[in-house]
Amino acid sequence: MRILLSNDDGILAKGLSVLEQAATPLGDIHVVAPDREQSATSHSLTLHHPLRPVRLSEKRWQVDGTPTDCVMLACEALLDERPEYVISGINHGPNMGEDVLYSGTVAAAMEGLALGIPAIALSFGGSVLRADAILDTQVTQIRTLLDHLMHLPQFPSDTLLNVNLPAVPGNEIKGIKLTRLGRRVFSDSITKMKDPWGREILWIGGGSVEWSGAADSDFRAVHDGYISVTPLHLDLTHRDVLNAATDWWREP
Repeated sequence: MRILLSNDDGILAKGLSVLEQAATPLGDIHVVAPDREQSATSHSLTLHHPLRPVRLSEKRWQVDGTPTDCVMLACEALLDERPEYVISGINHGPNMGEDVLYSGTVAAAMEGLALGIPAIALSFGGSVLRADAILDTQVTQIRTLLDHLMHLPQFPSDTLLNVNLPAVPGNEIKGIKLTRLGRRVFSDSITKMKDPWGREILWIGGGSVEWSGAADSDFRAVHDGYISVTPLHLDLTHRDVLNAATDWWREP
């Protein structure tokens, strides 16, 4: 089984190393990842300058572009044959709720899906500072999960599986829950600062987060020590609103 690995934290990221360690026994592993961190790049493509992939070894490439670039180049130009699965991660931090709209990790998996390839995104659902230490303890559980997902009787069509791992050692993971996206609200996420010349600058990031959602939401599962698996797809159509168009829509 040919498996493409990518991420948004860069080719040297700990999470990618752990993912590679977990996935190697499961198939023929190829890695195509950004040459630097590309967090929050979402599904962006590099259109305004050429890309220069660098081959690090027979099955390992680094690309001076986004996670989406990496998967597109891998599938269309770098690999001799298309992969049977695209797996992205492991992100150093959670990708739950609205995070999936910004995440380069999820976008890499989504690009695989857009190209017709089953895809899985994995993220560490806790503090970025704790990711390196805890991920090493979860290799066995991650491998078991991936093996299970890739051998489902029928991998869901037109769907990627968004996985968030709890911030607990592998032997303390309670199990796996199928979940839906929760909702989160950032507060005080813009910090006003001054550059060395005294000019005001604004830095996006940090602040506090409040989560909400049903009992089967992703953040609740991760908080309770479970692995969260959320099916996502490309179709953003709000079907309930579309089906209820007679209640609100008027022809112009």
